[in-house]
Amino acid sequence: MASTPRFLQGVFPFIGHGLDKPESIDPSLNFVVPSGLMAQPLYFRGGNSSDDLIVVTLLRDGQPMRMFPMGAKSGVNIPLRVVEDVDPDSVLELVVAAPEGTTGEVVVDFGLVLI
Repeated sequence: MASTPRFLQGVFPFIGHGLDKPESIDPSLNFVVPSGLMAQPLYFRGGNSSDDLIVVTLLRDGQPMRMFPMGAKSGVNIPLRVVEDVDPDSVLELVVAAPEGTTGEVVVDFGLVLI
């Protein structure tokens, strides 16, 4: 079965408005699964430059799918190999939440394949 890799990645500034108030990180971290294809998340790697815990959340059609907490000045590497398929036309988005007033940069590297 042929597959095509896709990567959502970059370094982005953020300002926290509360751990319960996730906000879009950047439009480049939104992805619509093409019609006729399925997506399978493979991994998430991330880093946090701030002095506080932050949480990056993967949304599917606006609903939380997976959460990736990152400690202060820390990072995570989470394999997601074939956890579940994401249906065609689904909208995936990475958002960030941080304690109010927290500022920093988040490093995001999210890999998936289209099948």
